[in-house]
Amino acid sequence: MINTKLTPLALVIASLSAPASANLIISEYVEGSSNNKAVELYNTSGADLSLDGYTISLYSNGNGDLAAPNNTLALTGTLAANATYVIVNAGSADELKAKGNTESTITYFNGDDALVLTKDGAIVDSFGQLGVDPGSAWDEGGVSTQNKTLRRKATVTTGRTDATSAFNPSDEWEQFDQDDFSNIGLYGDSTEPTPEPDPVTPLECGATKTLISAIQGEGGDSPLINTEVEVEGVVTADFQGDDQLKGFFISSLAADVDTNPLTSEGVFVYFADTDVAVGDHVRVKGSVAEYYNATQLGDVSQVEICATGLSTDATAITLPVTDVADLEAYEGMLVTIAQPLVVNNNYGLGRYGEVDLGTERLYQGTQVALPGDAANAIETENLKKQILIDDGSTKQNLDPIAYPGTGLDAYNTLRLGDTVNTITGVMGYSFDRYRIHPTVKPEFTATNPRTDAPELNEEADLRVASFNVLNYFNGDGQGAGFPTSRGADSEEEFIRQQAKIVSAITAINADVIGLMEIENDGFGENSAIASLVKALNDEDAENTYAFVDFGVDKIGTDEITTALIYRSNKVSEVGKAAHTTVEPFDYSNRPPIAQSFQSLESEEIFTVAVAHLKSKGGCGSAEGNNADLGDGQACWNEIRVAGANAYADWLATYPTEVEDEDIILVGDMNSYAMEDPIRAFADKGLKSAVAELDGDTLGYSYSFSGRIGSLDHALVSESMLGKVVAATDWHINADEPISLDYNLEFKSDTQQASLYADNAYRASDHDPVIVDIQSAEPIPAEQAPVIEASQSFEIVENSEIGAVIGQLVFSDGDADYTPVVSFSIEGEHADVIAISAAGEITVAKALDFEEEDKLTLMIRAEDSAGNLSEAQLLYINITNDEADDVTEEVEEDETEEESKDDDSGSFAWLSLLALPFALRRRMKK
Repeated sequence: MINTKLTPLALVIASLSAPASANLIISEYVEGSSNNKAVELYNTSGADLSLDGYTISLYSNGNGDLAAPNNTLALTGTLAANATYVIVNAGSADELKAKGNTESTITYFNGDDALVLTKDGAIVDSFGQLGVDPGSAWDEGGVSTQNKTLRRKATVTTGRTDATSAFNPSDEWEQFDQDDFSNIGLYGDSTEPTPEPDPVTPLECGATKTLISAIQGEGGDSPLINTEVEVEGVVTADFQGDDQLKGFFISSLAADVDTNPLTSEGVFVYFADTDVAVGDHVRVKGSVAEYYNATQLGDVSQVEICATGLSTDATAITLPVTDVADLEAYEGMLVTIAQPLVVNNNYGLGRYGEVDLGTERLYQGTQVALPGDAANAIETENLKKQILIDDGSTKQNLDPIAYPGTGLDAYNTLRLGDTVNTITGVMGYSFDRYRIHPTVKPEFTATNPRTDAPELNEEADLRVASFNVLNYFNGDGQGAGFPTSRGADSEEEFIRQQAKIVSAITAINADVIGLMEIENDGFGENSAIASLVKALNDEDAENTYAFVDFGVDKIGTDEITTALIYRSNKVSEVGKAAHTTVEPFDYSNRPPIAQSFQSLESEEIFTVAVAHLKSKGGCGSAEGNNADLGDGQACWNEIRVAGANAYADWLATYPTEVEDEDIILVGDMNSYAMEDPIRAFADKGLKSAVAELDGDTLGYSYSFSGRIGSLDHALVSESMLGKVVAATDWHINADEPISLDYNLEFKSDTQQASLYADNAYRASDHDPVIVDIQSAEPIPAEQAPVIEASQSFEIVENSEIGAVIGQLVFSDGDADYTPVVSFSIEGEHADVIAISAAGEITVAKALDFEEEDKLTLMIRAEDSAGNLSEAQLLYINITNDEADDVTEEVEEDETEEESKDDDSGSFAWLSLLALPFALRRRMKK
């Protein structure tokens, strides 16, 4: 990473240069293996030189403050004419220490650190470029400052006094092999002739030898450490290249294999001077050593090739192992794992050529179990399920990157969750990990493919999301002001970063988004939040993005803050924008923010808040319950718990002045799903939407050290939970290699183009959490009305028009949206009745019992959408009105008597005598 921040004092000092008569220069630089580090100084004059006033200083990792070196050494005494002064690392090999004049911590350098030699405060010479971290090394013109010995060209007699100028090591330096100490202390006129080497007696193949199993022994360290031995074996893997392990692996000859399963039959030989090939039968003379707890043959003096073309069968092993230490029995051997393995860590893929594999996706213990014994037990089992594969290179940032097989690029990725069915290679051990250096190229399968975008749930009408924008700092907001304290180092990097973030946010398609890790520089036109919103609107023509303005220059005192953006064409702000910086939000936990919104479509009101609790890092200063208690929650847990409780209490006061129960809190809680802060939120009524809908805690938004889990959460109130119809993490970041991000460092010119695309993948290191909400009452699917079959009613004849016959029984599942508007009636005498939209049956025409005593009709209901019910029979029974019959009979008889009167006069009274009999006959009818 380029870091050119020089303090004003440093710039003044850097402008000073020594007088032309300065006679001391840096003449040799040894950057060897382990602690083999040394610097040689040379007196270029023909006279004795006083070293008083001379100082040599180390500036590590781009340190540009000349007045504040990481380590320094003040020189004293007198240096003879054309003589050297050698400064060595106290932990270097005895051979190198024997050539030193003094030991100093200024030799604690790597290939990317600078050295500055001054006389009375003025620079007289320098190595590297002050204020610049080149990555791994300054490497140009075939000369590298990493893992090499460099000697000053004889033509260089004056120092490099501009320590801030670009440094090309090939200009003034010649390169020699790593750990070449042959010329240290012998620069210039002091060089002594190299003695003739002693004659070498060839090794005798088949002679008495030490068995590899005896060298390895049953335990971790060899029982023969520091013993010179001669061994024989078959080369199983060749990594002799300058950019590789500078050695090869051998396995025991078939006749030499012992019967002890605890002793390995393979060993690494650290030697590259004699070229060997896989299948060679070799005899090696060297000393047994433990290099970072890996048994090897070092200080090799001879290698004899006895035969060629042999083969060695790989030893089959399986995971999980009973104990990680069981793998020691295979150290140095050719092994094969013929079972499906899952990619669990690709963080070191681009820089170190490493990929972590496991029997399954491995979770942080506290993601799936309670902190303490249960979580720690999960991690104990995780360790047994994993193995690292390593490309066998010692060079960082290889181009092309080893995996996947066709080479990593922006579109050919290797994601966590992808699988490989077989791994074959040699078992090594370094940096506290057993690792396999493949001898057969692994073939990965994309079993966890990318998804283009998270689909909106069909029932949802609102979407809320979170997004960690990974230190989105926009310089001065006008294209300059880089590098800033965080984020992009240059405008070019910022443009790349912004493009990826914009691609991700527009694809999320959310109405409200809570942001974390955005620059805390207010809300003006040149602020980071204004810059991001402008970029979103430039990209997305269908929506109008806006940000919530909290009306302050900064929210709290941290360099980063949380923020809220939204689509003003979908929702509007209601109430006030609220935040607080009271304890425990005055430091550590970032200040809470909240804003209430109203959906323009459903008019639903809800509140969105954003949190970013104290991280798990920086444990050195943590004390008491904030220290790492070994329960899986790391440090600062007490502060995070206090933040969770205080945040929930703050939200319960309705800080936006909108008293609505629908609350959603999104953000980076720096706590996994089963940890104390998340459970504290739940106790306060804010529960994880993802976990509640999934029914488990297997969701994840972050990957760390080969373990996945949820640091990012969407916590919802009880009322809001009832409206959540979908919740998920969109895995665009956690699963992707870091090499695919926007950064330019640690990448060749070719990789800066091939590894980058302006898409959403690896836009950040945290996955966004997405919640779909059904804010409006659901509209049911259209349903036709249903009439109960064969309903029967009765009505007395000659009832008045409009008289109610009865209430028809029917149902309509979507009556609130498409109610019944009419009934149709078919059949003879269909006009006799009417049915209202409510199902009330009434008389529409006079009913005469003598004409009809039962109506049989066919009816159907129709709703406002035109949906028709099935036709059903309706029966109307017409009953006789007997009182009406008596009246009719009397009227008939009177008419008849009148007629008789007309004929006979005196017989009319007889009709009255016959009346009772007539009534009886009518009643019996």
